[in-house]
Amino acid sequence: MSDSVFPAFLGVERSVLGRRWRGRLDAKGEAQALALTQTHGIDDFLARVIAGRGVTVADAAGYLDPKLRDLLPDPSSLRDMDAATDRLAHAIEKGEQIAVFGDYDVDGACSSALLVDFWRAAGAPEPLLHIPDRIVEGYGPNVDAIRDLAARGATLLVTVDCGTTSHEAFAVARGLGLDVIVLDHHQATEVLPEAIVVNPNRRDDLSGQGALCAAGVVFLALIGVSRTLRACGWWNDHRPEPDLLASLDLVALATVADVAALARLNRALVAKGLMVMAARSRPGLAALIDVARLDGRPRARDLGFALGPRINAGGRIGDAELGARLLTLADGAEARRIASELDRLNSERQIVERATLEQAIAQAEAQLAGSNRLSCLIVEGHHWHPGVVGLIASRLKERFNIPSFVIAFNREYGTGSGRSLSGVDLGAAVRRAVDLGFAVKGGGHAMAAGVTLSRDRLDDFRAYLNDALEAAVEAARLEDALFLDATLAGRGVCLDLLRRVERAGPFGQGNPEPVFALPEQQVAFAQTVGADHVRARLRSRDGAMVDAIAFRAAHSPLGEALLKGDGAQLHVAARLASNVFRGVERVETRIVDAARIQ
Repeated sequence: MSDSVFPAFLGVERSVLGRRWRGRLDAKGEAQALALTQTHGIDDFLARVIAGRGVTVADAAGYLDPKLRDLLPDPSSLRDMDAATDRLAHAIEKGEQIAVFGDYDVDGACSSALLVDFWRAAGAPEPLLHIPDRIVEGYGPNVDAIRDLAARGATLLVTVDCGTTSHEAFAVARGLGLDVIVLDHHQATEVLPEAIVVNPNRRDDLSGQGALCAAGVVFLALIGVSRTLRACGWWNDHRPEPDLLASLDLVALATVADVAALARLNRALVAKGLMVMAARSRPGLAALIDVARLDGRPRARDLGFALGPRINAGGRIGDAELGARLLTLADGAEARRIASELDRLNSERQIVERATLEQAIAQAEAQLAGSNRLSCLIVEGHHWHPGVVGLIASRLKERFNIPSFVIAFNREYGTGSGRSLSGVDLGAAVRRAVDLGFAVKGGGHAMAAGVTLSRDRLDDFRAYLNDALEAAVEAARLEDALFLDATLAGRGVCLDLLRRVERAGPFGQGNPEPVFALPEQQVAFAQTVGADHVRARLRSRDGAMVDAIAFRAAHSPLGEALLKGDGAQLHVAARLASNVFRGVERVETRIVDAARIQ
């Protein structure tokens, strides 16, 4: 995108965070926003927001009220889905013992819970559930766990959110007499393991559903299974067909927590899932909402920043099965007990994360000081907890604006997790590193990847990623700008505006939260709150006072500009969010950047 197409917003060529400010709408977008207002009567702010996300006059009605019936594909459109649903339906009809092997993250927990709930509704034997221990077993199906599940009577193994590259483990499973079904979404190699693999990201899948998380794939599979069972008369008055729409709370949670793109089908799944979640019909999620102290109706942001981390906490530093078990509970008292334990583990995880982050930042700064051509940060340490490496990688990526890997070594081998910039395919690069022998195993998505490697190949891995990602990182940095949706006066910060803009949600990956510019704000007051947040009071040029907060900014240039800017004037870029305290809802202005007025 050239600067002539997207001119400087408020003349900001370099903010305190080093970014250029650009209007999200070019001339064509401005015309589109006007057309939306004139044709549909949409107010100007909302029209600008949705036009900035590519919505046309023809798309507007469906975008503002996404309907699953218009967007949900036929499950059979996914490669090998019919074979999988037929085998799953057969297992229910014959009363087979199945085993569910799920990943230890939110997507794996939700996917596992979806299958367990459906099996219960179908009156089939309770599935054997196995979520691997992150430290002892590592990612994906392993031979010891499969042997145990076979010894306990399983005849069908279903892996969710993992398994697409598990050749060795599935060879053992087949040797033990287990059929294997994979319901996954991770990027796949050309040669698949010996199993029924349903994955919209396998190379020969033409469904166009590659943005789905694993829970989305499982949801489609269960639609197919339910349809097959309906055709054979399985459902009756004593065994009614389950309402799969009631399970969308789990699909929504997994979709947001796994940072799947919130466009088209995913956006509809999350929108409807949030409605289901608001009804609090699932005891486990209701208990989790309570321990997270969420007031009001759940929002997509809550799934990613409050509920997801607590479910993940079990897999990171505690019992990996806690999250999946919580989501399948009917007992409210037991749900509250497990939710409290996950909340405690999450607090413990935060302490571990803060200690590791300090060391990781020191390494990163040393590496960046020694090279101006770095394409990927790779930091490592002995005794770092493997459960927090992904979180640290995300923090480094946000702080330094560069793809980042964090590796925890235990003697000669290390496990690591990486996070990437938009437009830089980290998962593909890691898979290529495995093919070249620089890593033992690895893979993932474009934006996130995992790896296992030996210490003696660390330098090779680092050199390879630095070279492989260089062009993509340079291109991403050229595009690095803060895109703003509109300017906003201080008096315009109100619940009414928030309500109007929220119609463009749910917001997340692929459907970014709107960012507004508040011009010429005088810093009337600022102070550090919590661990490293900055709370500020801004005086707008229309006389209104705006209470605002900048999260995790105290030690950044943004925090310094606010804390040292007593009486100074700044252009401020912010997002608006709902904040409910003691039953009273207010607008919270969340500062994401600022620019000194020249």
